[in-house]
Amino acid sequence: MTETALAGAAIAKDLDDAAQARERERAKQRDLGLEGSVFENRFAEAALDAHKRRGLQLAVQARWIMMPLIGLFITFIIPGIEVLYYHGFLLLLCVNGWFISRAGKVGRSKMELFLIFLDLLILTVGMVTPNPLSQHDFPLAMHYRFDNFQYFFVILAAGTMAYSWRTVIAIGTWTAAMWLAALVLAMWFSEPLPELSEAVQAALATQPELAEFFDPNSFVPSLRVQEALIFLLVAITLGFSVRRFNGLLRSNASLERERANLSRYFSPNVVDQLSQNDEPLKQVRSENVAVLFIDIVGFTRLTADLDPRAVIDLLREFHGRMEREVFRHHGTLDKYLGDGLMATFGTPVAGSQDASNALACAHAMRASLAKWNAERTRQGKPEIRAGIGIHYGEAVLGDIGANRLEFAVLGMTVNVAARLEQLTRKLQADIVISETVAQQVKAERVSQHLLEGGRRRPDQQVRGLDRVMTVLSWD
Repeated sequence: MTETALAGAAIAKDLDDAAQARERERAKQRDLGLEGSVFENRFAEAALDAHKRRGLQLAVQARWIMMPLIGLFITFIIPGIEVLYYHGFLLLLCVNGWFISRAGKVGRSKMELFLIFLDLLILTVGMVTPNPLSQHDFPLAMHYRFDNFQYFFVILAAGTMAYSWRTVIAIGTWTAAMWLAALVLAMWFSEPLPELSEAVQAALATQPELAEFFDPNSFVPSLRVQEALIFLLVAITLGFSVRRFNGLLRSNASLERERANLSRYFSPNVVDQLSQNDEPLKQVRSENVAVLFIDIVGFTRLTADLDPRAVIDLLREFHGRMEREVFRHHGTLDKYLGDGLMATFGTPVAGSQDASNALACAHAMRASLAKWNAERTRQGKPEIRAGIGIHYGEAVLGDIGANRLEFAVLGMTVNVAARLEQLTRKLQADIVISETVAQQVKAERVSQHLLEGGRRRPDQQVRGLDRVMTVLSWD
């Protein structure tokens, strides 16, 4: 058995071992009741974590913008030194928002919940307690008449940017409970000013209901309960909206995970076609494409003294370097071919510079090999040479297979490119391209410098063709 066959057998064994490992992992998940949740949602959890971190930063920035604006606004409403008392509470909210952004994380965080609770407590105390800097001797009930409760909606709105749906509902519940608890305490400990109530009753003696409503000592409990109830209902509605958004985010993250998994096996442009269209590759059609083949020269001799694992490591390193150049130059990795690969340019959708991209890719592959060989030389390992062949022309594109489909590029263009790669041995060249490729590069007028240094070789006999060809080569 040859070393190539041994390498293939080892690769097949690795794939089989990986498949068995995945099946064991799925069985373990099923036994633990975690299938489709914890393990499969790691990608989604990472997306949620990133979303929350961005949301927390946005929430802090929004708070740092809104609080100064509110401070400026209340300066006009409450002129004088007494406004500084409320400015102090706004400053505390800004500072606490920063602490929340530092403590926030996906999942349960006791510190984060405590800081959110502290947020609401600061706002409640600031709105309910008398201002020690105020020169007005208002009854405590009047603090509930200033319609300050609406500022809680600022905290709730900012919370929807980053908090979980449970936390948003908790904000609504805690706020309603604090507001009503503060109401009970205020009614219990407040000292009314009877003369104000008497004055209002005297002025509205014929309208007892209005007199009760305008009574400065009245807390109007029904309105306070209404405020708390409406806030709670809004918080619950927003909470379920956040839950729905998180569900959409998880779904999108799962799609991105599937797309990332596809990208491990297909080139990015094929993945784009697969993800954007219902039947992206179904139509069989003819297109002009550039086809590139690359193969390691003397692979059997090179790996004669290597064990199969070392052969696999060598192939993985080679394939990885070459694959990066294919994708970087907008190519499609058609297939691996043992110690080589086939790439196409202009699939699944033709571009304006497919031939130029293919030739640029070939030069980049040669440069990557040179860099790799420099590393191998320092390590005392033999250099690796590869032959690259490129042809441009018409090919048939489409799916082949029944249930398991494979996007295929077929035709004489593919055969000629493969023969040109084999011709590199005879010509002792690194790159051999057909004159058709050179003409197309000139026609594309974007990278004609890529043809510099190429040696024109006419009348080359290419196996499988009845006529001779003119090629260009780079040694």
